[in-house]
Amino acid sequence: MNLKGKNIDNVSRHGTRNTKHGTRNTEHGIKERRMELKEKLITSFLAFENSVSTDTETNVHDIRSKAFTHFEQNGFPTKKDEEWKYTPLKSILKYDYNVFPKADTAIEFKDVKKYFLHEVESYKIVFIDGIYSSFLSDTTHDGYDICLLSAALKKPKYKMVIDHYFNTIASKKESITSLNTAFSKEGAYINIPKNTVVPKPIQIVYFSTGSEAQLMLQPRNLVIVGENSHVQIVERHQSLTDNVVLTNVVTEIFAGTRAIVDYYKIQNDQKTASLIDNTYVQQQRQSVASVNTFSFGGNLTRNNLEFYHEGEHITSNLNGISIIGDKQLVDNHTLVMHKYPNCESHELYKGIYADKSTGVFNGKVIVEQEAQKTNAFQQNNNILIDDGATINAKPQLEIFADDVKCSHGCTIGQLDKDALFYLRSRGIPKKEAEALLLYAFANDALQKIKIAELKTRITRLIAKKLGVDLGFDL
Repeated sequence: MNLKGKNIDNVSRHGTRNTKHGTRNTEHGIKERRMELKEKLITSFLAFENSVSTDTETNVHDIRSKAFTHFEQNGFPTKKDEEWKYTPLKSILKYDYNVFPKADTAIEFKDVKKYFLHEVESYKIVFIDGIYSSFLSDTTHDGYDICLLSAALKKPKYKMVIDHYFNTIASKKESITSLNTAFSKEGAYINIPKNTVVPKPIQIVYFSTGSEAQLMLQPRNLVIVGENSHVQIVERHQSLTDNVVLTNVVTEIFAGTRAIVDYYKIQNDQKTASLIDNTYVQQQRQSVASVNTFSFGGNLTRNNLEFYHEGEHITSNLNGISIIGDKQLVDNHTLVMHKYPNCESHELYKGIYADKSTGVFNGKVIVEQEAQKTNAFQQNNNILIDDGATINAKPQLEIFADDVKCSHGCTIGQLDKDALFYLRSRGIPKKEAEALLLYAFANDALQKIKIAELKTRITRLIAKKLGVDLGFDL
């Protein structure tokens, strides 16, 4: 589905010819800049390989080399790729990114406290311009590992775990993921052994300080949750200035038998920051994994989220709220692969789009022939506040089993005028009435949050995005 609020007709032939000529020139320049960035990454990879040559305890060296060869052969995706049809990268690939920060930058906690979930005790893994900050972090090896991927890659005691899990579910076909794999060095390493409930949430926070005019970051997270264990994780990427930053992050999550994983992504960055977020989840039997994505800021945000079932009686939950304006773009690409019987997946994405913003939803659920008794639900609901806003929605079901309960749906519309009139007739100003309706629209996805303090924080962010004080205790 493609719904645009405004179409432009009556364009003169002469004007069309000029536009096409200008487009050719522009596209030529964009192609050149894209190639320059690719060449820079090739050169940078050679230097990177020399700098991490000590990571010989694992198979990661070979994995990096193969991944970069794949990226070198395929390059960045373009609009000719079906999966990137509505998400052009030309606006973020035109910059001369610095791949490696020049120097460490210190940050005081008081200056970034608002970006943490500081209302509750938590473990923290914090990075500044891609470099670990021990001052802001609170890690542990007491009963479970909440620490750095770089340390796990180097130490022999982690070799068996790294070789067994690292890069086993991340896409080998997606060139953007391959680029991250090639440069994978630093990020969060979380390994929770079986029969363990982590008593407090884990926060993974990446700050970019603006010490570089244009910076590319490529964090890599590895999360392993053992049998009968439970963990809650909050991830955030935050630019502290208006300098351009592009973050290409990959996260692999492994949920063991009967494990419970609650993962939250907060995306409320500066309008000069762009994020490509690739998250891959593998679940064993009777596990429950939930990924909740809240996209409120940034220039371009692409969320690739894939779930793979490896047993029966698995539950997967995918929830998201996008509220954007100006010329922002948020693209949610999801995949749930049902391969075993008696499993469930529940997917709910809500989008509110203002000004000339663009939303994309491409959700795919695949039910293989052996996956009988599958219960799969997929819903994408959107509201276009202004005529210039656009939504491209493509919910998909591919079902090869005959005894399943599967449904999907998509709605695109505007605020209910009758409901708005009712609120206005009760003395509520128009702006507040619209905000209440929009909040109610997003509320069912909001109810999926299990951390009370985080729910309050997200609710306040929604109110701020809607430009009102909702006037009740959140």
